[in-house]
Amino acid sequence: MKHVKHFTPSLFLSLVHICLVQANYAPYFFDNGARSTNGNMALLSLSEDTPVGTHVYTLNGTDPEGDPVTYGLAYEAGSRRYFSVDKNLGNVTLIEELDREKEDEVEVIVSISDGLSTVSEKVRILVMDANDESPEFINTPYIVQVPENAPSGSSIFKIEAVDKDTGSGGSITYFLQNIHATKFTIDRHSGVLRIKTGVTLDYEKSRTHFVVVVAKDGGGKLRGDNKVFSATTTVTIDVEDVQDTPPMFIGTPYYGYVYEDTLAGSEVLTVVALDGDRGKPNSIHYCIVNGSEGSFEISNTTGAISVIKSPNQLKKEVYELKVQASEVSQEGDTSAYAFAMVTIRVVDLNNHPPTFYGENGPQNRFELTMYEHPPEGEILRGLKITVNDSDQGANAKFNLRLVGPGGIFRVVPQTVLNEAQVTIIVENSAAIDYEKFKVFTFKLLAIEVNTPEKFSSTADVVIHLLDTNDNVPKFSSDYYIARIPENSPGGSNVVSVTATDPDSGLWGEIKYSIYGTGADLFLIHPSTGIIYTQPWAILDAEVNSKYNFYVKAEDTDGKYSLAEVFITVLDVNDHSPEFNENIQEKTMIIGSPVKIEAIDQDAEEPNNIVDYSIMQADPANVFDIDQSTGEIKLKSYIRSLDIIHNITKNKDCIWSVVVQAKDRGSPSFSTTAVLKIDITEETLHKGPMAAFLMQTKDNPMKALGVLAGVMGIMVLITIMISTAMFWRNKRSNKIMPVRRIIKKRQAPQSRTVRMEWLKFKRPSNAAEKFVVEDDAKTLHNENSNNNIQVAPVPPTVPLPPPPPALAPRGDAPTWQVPTVSGSLTPKFINKQMKKRSHGSAHNALVSELKMKFEKRNAAIGEPHI
Repeated sequence: MKHVKHFTPSLFLSLVHICLVQANYAPYFFDNGARSTNGNMALLSLSEDTPVGTHVYTLNGTDPEGDPVTYGLAYEAGSRRYFSVDKNLGNVTLIEELDREKEDEVEVIVSISDGLSTVSEKVRILVMDANDESPEFINTPYIVQVPENAPSGSSIFKIEAVDKDTGSGGSITYFLQNIHATKFTIDRHSGVLRIKTGVTLDYEKSRTHFVVVVAKDGGGKLRGDNKVFSATTTVTIDVEDVQDTPPMFIGTPYYGYVYEDTLAGSEVLTVVALDGDRGKPNSIHYCIVNGSEGSFEISNTTGAISVIKSPNQLKKEVYELKVQASEVSQEGDTSAYAFAMVTIRVVDLNNHPPTFYGENGPQNRFELTMYEHPPEGEILRGLKITVNDSDQGANAKFNLRLVGPGGIFRVVPQTVLNEAQVTIIVENSAAIDYEKFKVFTFKLLAIEVNTPEKFSSTADVVIHLLDTNDNVPKFSSDYYIARIPENSPGGSNVVSVTATDPDSGLWGEIKYSIYGTGADLFLIHPSTGIIYTQPWAILDAEVNSKYNFYVKAEDTDGKYSLAEVFITVLDVNDHSPEFNENIQEKTMIIGSPVKIEAIDQDAEEPNNIVDYSIMQADPANVFDIDQSTGEIKLKSYIRSLDIIHNITKNKDCIWSVVVQAKDRGSPSFSTTAVLKIDITEETLHKGPMAAFLMQTKDNPMKALGVLAGVMGIMVLITIMISTAMFWRNKRSNKIMPVRRIIKKRQAPQSRTVRMEWLKFKRPSNAAEKFVVEDDAKTLHNENSNNNIQVAPVPPTVPLPPPPPALAPRGDAPTWQVPTVSGSLTPKFINKQMKKRSHGSAHNALVSELKMKFEKRNAAIGEPHI
């Protein structure tokens, strides 16, 4: 019982649990169809280019009890895991890149669980194609054998490429790169390669052709973009030879040698000919056509030529064998053939060095005469030089070179086997110059290359040059400068020009000539180039001192050059200074110089520069002369005639001075002239005023004082006259008619004329400051040097001015007498006037003014009618 009691609660709990389990319903997926993005992933399709990490689907289901569900993904063993799922949300993510070409279906076990029950389903996901594959050529590499006679347009090969993509991405078209540069074409759909129409193949020109073929798919979407992929491959086309070319000898020319110890039957040399069709060549059959004379034979198969006689039986030193090579087909037919010449020389056994030969045998000196400056690249055909080494094989190989001035000639060939014709070619035409080298001497050296003895030989090559007219006469200078004195007689040599022409003979002879506008007075010796003056030519530097012209140097062929000649005519001191008069008279005013002038007609300095000097004067030490200008003036201490009178007793003051004019030429020329000088002082017509001015010129303050006194006296006199007239009119109470007053007066014109002596002229020089105008006659001296003495006319006392019209008043008239100061003061204020005043002039002026005032007072005091 105890045992039963013990199990009863447990059994009860178990029964309750079983009841609860049986009451739980399993969860399930929603089936939303093929195009849904959530459900159980049935009928899901994905493009193979879907990026990894993309959310591709959402698992979606429910639990009947409303319990929360979780989702899961599982794969069969060995399968690749392409997806992952969020167990709570059901979001399915791509975690592995899809590739339709490898796996076009993916099987996935999806599950949903509510914690108690789990439901699983196997679904298939279709992988859709994307254009991610390129075309691929199959059965590569492509090597095609094509016979060279294949007709144009024929098919030669089919190219095949595959693309794993489907649809347009898997379709393929073919084309060739550089279609214009190839001889082939391809069908774009089938890939059949053909020879272009009108094109043939030639094995001898090109044995192999390389054609680049491009395979391109039709394009398709890849990751949203339209992509087109292509692939390339190279087709190698080997052209197969066909028998269409004759045989050819190789290694020509052929030389052979038979030595004195050669045994009969010994091989001399072997000729080799090959079928021109190198791809499938035919065998060659050799035979000697002629030239053997029974001494030599040839192997029909190998081409080896052997001597069949002993050397002492050979009658000729050189044999020329004509050998024929013929093609023999596999059927035994002889088709194409070719010929070659074989030269066999019979020599002894001695190992001879290279030897030079001329037209008549061995020769070690070759001479040639040629003109200078031949064209570059020209062959010296006058040199017939052959070089030969009688040895055989490597012992007969030697080098040629020229030893001498480098870079002018070169020798061809430079390497020789057995024998060669030596050619010398011009390399530098400019260096082959007769004027530099009349003879070129070279050593022509032949030295063996591969022998231990290095045997060699030399030959002298002497080239004599002939001259050509390849030079132009050339002056020693582009211009010549010459000087010739103007007193040179006609036919005098001026200058010698020199031109050189390095050409020889007549081409080097030079003829000189001159021309130009300046050549009229000159001649040139045609051979020596000496320029001289015309026999009648007179050169004068004063007329023309410069000549220039051209000188021409010309050879016999007319080639010439020019130079310019400049000739300067040198001035010669052939003129003496000349005065316009040999005896001249001048008037000298104290303080002013006189000038004497001489002219020298020479053209240049110092011949035309004149110096002046006083040769003789009486008395001496009175005059000075300016050496350059010829101005003569008194010594500085002589300022007046009084000083002159103290020097000499000659009161007329006319002195004679002998003046010399001398040029500075070498030798120097001189001329003298006698100058009579009349010394005078310029005064105001010698009147009291002039005397006063002359006296006060050295004391200007004295003149101002005198003038001030005169002006005061005139003012006082005017006041007195005015007072007297006033009282007179007051007593008479009469106004005199103006008509009667004017009747008693002289014409105003006369007064105006008489007053002109007080008007000073504006001086033009220091000596003319005291010249005054005369109312009657003005003395005219064009040179201011007249020695005519005219007595001065004393001034006339001026009349008083007419009285003004009187007003009808009892007062005296108020007219004024004009004062002298109005006319004289400005002249005496001038500084130069003050310096020339003397005491004697002051006294004369005072006396003259006093006389004028007395006459005026007398006229005023006359009774009026």
